[in-house]
Amino acid sequence: MAVTIDLSGTVAVVTGGTRGVGAGIVRALLEAGAEVVTCARRAPDEPVEAAGRTARFLPLDLRDPAAVADFFGRVRDDHGRLDVLVNNAGGTPFRMLGDGGAEQQARVVELNLVAPLTASLAAYEVMRRQPGGGAIVMIGSVSGTRPSPGSAAYGAAKAGLDNLARSMAVEWAPLVRVNTLVPGMVRTELSHLHYGDEDGIASVGRTVPLGRLAEPADIGDACVFLASDRAAYVTGASLLVHGGGERPAFLDAATVNH
Repeated sequence: MAVTIDLSGTVAVVTGGTRGVGAGIVRALLEAGAEVVTCARRAPDEPVEAAGRTARFLPLDLRDPAAVADFFGRVRDDHGRLDVLVNNAGGTPFRMLGDGGAEQQARVVELNLVAPLTASLAAYEVMRRQPGGGAIVMIGSVSGTRPSPGSAAYGAAKAGLDNLARSMAVEWAPLVRVNTLVPGMVRTELSHLHYGDEDGIASVGRTVPLGRLAEPADIGDACVFLASDRAAYVTGASLLVHGGGERPAFLDAATVNH
């Protein structure tokens, strides 16, 4: 018997869902049948579509708590409910700690930790008042599980996000499940900025045990699982989607073949 995940009749919000990993998550949710609302500060050049369906876009600055509360109230009023929140919005420029001031680093933490907290609080106010509650998925990063030179504040924020999700999972059970999806390196339209040309991207991909970078769809499929009833007993968990992680450097340095 085929195992399928059907999210028909559910309403999902994906923050920062207009490009890259976020767009991959939106497409996967659309393909599973969910109604999807995306938000970002700027409208996308073109709507995100999949399976003949289109995600709705609403502008939002996640750093404005009042605007965030209004946004989730509008989703509730317009769609009747809110079943899933995917806190995907985030990111950071490459900057060594000594090259940026405290205010710059604080903005990174605000975007990657405080903003998901703000959105989750607003989503919870909707979810806790409806039968069946809901599910929240934090998009973390392997940067939060290891040293992250050049993006230290980002890594610290993502580590904090994982811990925050675990506490939310305890406080908001049993109505609302909260989990963290932890991607590794993902190939997006901006990969060339980090890894160079196609040869560089392929070379970086070979450092991953599965031999390639993740595609946004890989992250989207994992999100669909965590959002669905297939994960009904999964909360407070961290799901690594990193292709096996990073090959330990000492293996390449050792004189014994592995």
